[in-house]
Amino acid sequence: MCARICCTWRCLLLFLSYFVYLLIGAAVFQALELKEESELKARVWRKKAQFLNSSSPSAAREALEKLVEAITEAVKHGVNPVGNDPDSSHSNWDFSSSFFFAVTVVSTIGYGNISPTTPGGQIFCVFYALFGIPLHVIILTRVGKNLTSHTEKLSMYLSKKGMKEKRVKILTFLFFLVIGAVIFLALPPFVFCLFENWSYREGIYYAFITLSTIGFGDYVVGVDPHRKFHRFYRTSVAIWILFGIAWLALLFNLLSTFMEDTEKKIAEINRKKKAAKEKMNFKYDANTNLSSEDVSMLCSEMSVRKGAQEPFEQQELSQADLKIIASDHDQEETKPEFLNAKISDQETSLNIICPTITNPRQTCLPREKISQDDQ
Repeated sequence: MCARICCTWRCLLLFLSYFVYLLIGAAVFQALELKEESELKARVWRKKAQFLNSSSPSAAREALEKLVEAITEAVKHGVNPVGNDPDSSHSNWDFSSSFFFAVTVVSTIGYGNISPTTPGGQIFCVFYALFGIPLHVIILTRVGKNLTSHTEKLSMYLSKKGMKEKRVKILTFLFFLVIGAVIFLALPPFVFCLFENWSYREGIYYAFITLSTIGFGDYVVGVDPHRKFHRFYRTSVAIWILFGIAWLALLFNLLSTFMEDTEKKIAEINRKKKAAKEKMNFKYDANTNLSSEDVSMLCSEMSVRKGAQEPFEQQELSQADLKIIASDHDQEETKPEFLNAKISDQETSLNIICPTITNPRQTCLPREKISQDDQ
């Protein structure tokens, strides 16, 4: 309890110091730049009067050139030359406008429509931004943590209702998105339409460009010299800018957290898939290695068996050849003797019939014919 109270007091002191820092900057900028702005207005007014009072064309041409130069310088420093006389109550460096400028400096919006013109104002702006921007970042961080604690409470409440974690994060993000969009983007354009005479589209455009710290400078509140604004109008807009930037920072933080969680889940799924794939590859390699070993063993066994069978096959083949030769020899020896005796008698007739045959076994006549003749 005491720790929570101390934390609350620290936050309050931090916000108070930040607000005091902005007030000091507003006061210093007003003191340094207000007089220079009044002199610039007077110069533009004098150039306009000289051009209108010139009678000759040459004088009018010279007066016109000087008037254009004065108008360019005035626009460069945020002074509107249209109907802006030295006695006009509108100023870019009154306290409210100076406070608005201080907020744009520390928040790094930098519209660019006004800027310090005096040497003292420019040097002060450098050191003011040097210490003010880190302080602004600290404030945004503190506000972001406080808002994040509320998001965690909302997430815990939705989790107790039985919702899944992913759905809880989506609903939390949508809740703060809708609430912030209504407060900081949907409602302020109505105020701008009322005070600035802008359209609703222009109001939304200005709101988003400002809160996102883009700050083009094409639309800026409280710079129309023909309209009278409330004294604290620009101060109120500056406070809206501070809280709006904090909301947008929270929104970006929630979105980045959601995307990081999603990326972690995707990485975990990919890791599991990779591990499963490596396991399958390991099993396949193991089976492949076993099968190759078996094949090599079978091949070796077959080669051994083949080497053992070849001598037996050769031996069997030689024995068969010997049997065939022996049978042929036996057949030649077992011929009848009377055939051998008759061969010499029939040699002449056989030579007449088949003169090229010298072997009686290769005669062209059939054996039955020979046997009949012999008989």
